[in-house]
Amino acid sequence: MDKLLIDGGVPLYGTVAISGAKNAALPLLAATLLAPGDHILHNVPDLRDTRTMLKLLEILGVTWQRTGKTIRINSDHLTGVEAPYDLVKTMRASVLVLGPLLARTGFARVSLPGGCAIGARPINYHLKGFEKLGVTTHLEQGYVEAAVEGRMRGGTVYFDIPSVTGTENVLMAAVAAQGETVIENAAKEPEVGNLVDMLVAMGAKIEGRDTDRLVIHGVQKLTAAESAIIPDRIETGTYMIAVAATGGSVTITDCNPGHLSALTDKLLLCGVNIEEMGESLTVSCPEVDGRSLCRLHSVDITTLPYPGFPTDLQAQFMALMAQGNGTAIIHETIFENRFMHVAELKRLGADIAIEGSRAVVRGIGRDKLCGAPVMATDLRASASLVIAALSASGQTEISRIYHLERGYEDMVDKLQALGARVEKIKA
Repeated sequence: MDKLLIDGGVPLYGTVAISGAKNAALPLLAATLLAPGDHILHNVPDLRDTRTMLKLLEILGVTWQRTGKTIRINSDHLTGVEAPYDLVKTMRASVLVLGPLLARTGFARVSLPGGCAIGARPINYHLKGFEKLGVTTHLEQGYVEAAVEGRMRGGTVYFDIPSVTGTENVLMAAVAAQGETVIENAAKEPEVGNLVDMLVAMGAKIEGRDTDRLVIHGVQKLTAAESAIIPDRIETGTYMIAVAATGGSVTITDCNPGHLSALTDKLLLCGVNIEEMGESLTVSCPEVDGRSLCRLHSVDITTLPYPGFPTDLQAQFMALMAQGNGTAIIHETIFENRFMHVAELKRLGADIAIEGSRAVVRGIGRDKLCGAPVMATDLRASASLVIAALSASGQTEISRIYHLERGYEDMVDKLQALGARVEKIKA
C-alpha cells in the first residue's frame, strides 16, 4: 500500500482548482441506468470511487468512454441486475443502483454495502422508502433483493433523519412510478439538487428542489441526457482549512462558495481572511511577526445536515482546532463512530478528549504539532491527518492512503503546486 511523506511547517501559496464532487458523481453515474441511450457527464473526477462505480455499471451491461473529465455512457442493453459483494464492500454508494434498476427492470439484487468505517449508516431508510412504492424487499445471504410487479406506485416516503443516499435512491425509483410520490424530510444537500437537475433533463417531473419536500410525478419514459457534476464542496473546504492551518494565501477556483457558508462563518471566527469572487475564493492568514500565520481562535462546531456544518469536514476542522488558542467543542450528530482520527491526531501531539458524541479539543497553539507515523482510518480522517502533517514540525508518514484516493483527485500534485513538501511512496 502507498504512503505519504509530509515535511510540515510550510505555508501554502498559489492557486488550486477544485474537481467535480465525488458525492454528486456517484448518483449521477447510477442514474444513467434509468434510460437507454448515450448519457454524457462532464466534470467527472477520476477517483477510486468513481472507477469502482464504473466497474459496477460495466457488470450491469453499460459501456463507457472517458475523454478528459467527460464520460460518455451507453446504457442501451442492461445484461445484469446484481451488484456483487466484491465491489460493493469497498464503496457504500454502490447501493445507489437499487433505485434505477427497480425503475428500469423491476428487480435488483445488491450486496449490503461497505465503505468507510464511520458508523452504521443503515440501508433501512432506502428499503422502507421502496416499500412505500410497492416494492417487496428481503435480505438473503448478505444481499438485498428488491422486486416489483409492473410499475411502482407513487406514495409518501418520510425519512426520520434526512438521508442523502436514501433520498437519492428513492428519488431515482420514483421518477418511473405511477402517480405522485412525496419525499418528506428529504436531504437538501447540493448533490441531491445536482441529481434532480439530471433527472429533469431526462424527462422527470420533480418539484421542490433544494427543499425538504420533493414531489415527483412519475413518467412513462425517460431519455438519455447531458449533465455536469458540481464542484466538490468537501474538497474545497479541505483546502480552505489547510490554508488556515499552515498559513499563506491560496486562491481556490472552480468552486461554489455558496455551498460552504457554514464553514466560511467558522473560519472567519477563527481569524482567517476569506474573499469570495464568483466561482472562486481566496483564503489567507493575517501576518503575525512577519509570517502569514494568524493566531487561531478556538471555535465550537456541531455537525448537521445541509446547510449546517458538514460532517465530512469535521475531522479536518478538528486538526485545525488542535492548533487553536483555547478549547473547542466538536459535536458530531451525524455518525456515531466518526472520531477514529482522534487517536492518530494525538500521536502528532494534539490534546483531544472524547466525551460521547463530543470531542473536547484543547488547542496547543501554532507550531506545536510534531511529525510521527500515523494511519488513516477513513476518507475524511485521511484528510485531517494531511492537514495536521502539513502544519506539524518534522516529517509525518501517513499509511493506508487508499482512503484518501477514494475522494480527492490529484491531492499530492495539487499540494505540491502550492509549495507543500509532500511525496507519495510505495510501501
